[in-house]
Amino acid sequence: MIASLRGAVVALSGGRAVIDVGGVGYAVTLTERHARALRLGDTALVHTALVVREDDMSLFGFADEIELALFDLLRTVSGVGPKSALGVLGAMTPERIAQAIADDDDAPFRAVSGIGPKTAKLIVVSLAGKLVAPAAGAAAASEQSVEPSAAATVTALVAALTGLGWPERTALEAARSVVESDPDAASAGLPVLLRRALGILGPARRTDGGERA
Repeated sequence: MIASLRGAVVALSGGRAVIDVGGVGYAVTLTERHARALRLGDTALVHTALVVREDDMSLFGFADEIELALFDLLRTVSGVGPKSALGVLGAMTPERIAQAIADDDDAPFRAVSGIGPKTAKLIVVSLAGKLVAPAAGAAAASEQSVEPSAAATVTALVAALTGLGWPERTALEAARSVVESDPDAASAGLPVLLRRALGILGPARRTDGGERA
């Protein structure tokens, strides 16, 4: 599993970049917004998801762990593949995605290239309760800020916890507790926050019937 890459940007073309790590060039597919933020020769850190198929292995890259978590979450929806999930993230901020889900509004997803009405509605229905909407005005403010909001951080943390088998309600309570207890939680990094959340959850039972060691 290739979780992230740090290296020089040696090529940029549309939504694709090549990152040189120790002399090996990794081709990474990005949103166009992310690609525009990169510069040739600069050192970049890209959080990645490796998608393996019978005839292909592709790396998809993201600016932060929140977008990566949302990418993984979107791909759990029937009919949403990696390209469609990337398209959603390219067209909408994490805060806008969470707000649309909370509002039961599939219109923003229908506006994304490659997402039809049926799939757009399925995204809203499937992800209901799995994302935390930003506070009033936060979504608009996020367009001006490069720092992830508390709501987006909670969303990423919930996605990580449910991926480990914790019930959504339990994961949401733990995620909110972790983020609300630290004003700088958004910049702490998902692995750090995940350890804190697991510390709170302790030996509570997971949805798969197992217990945390």
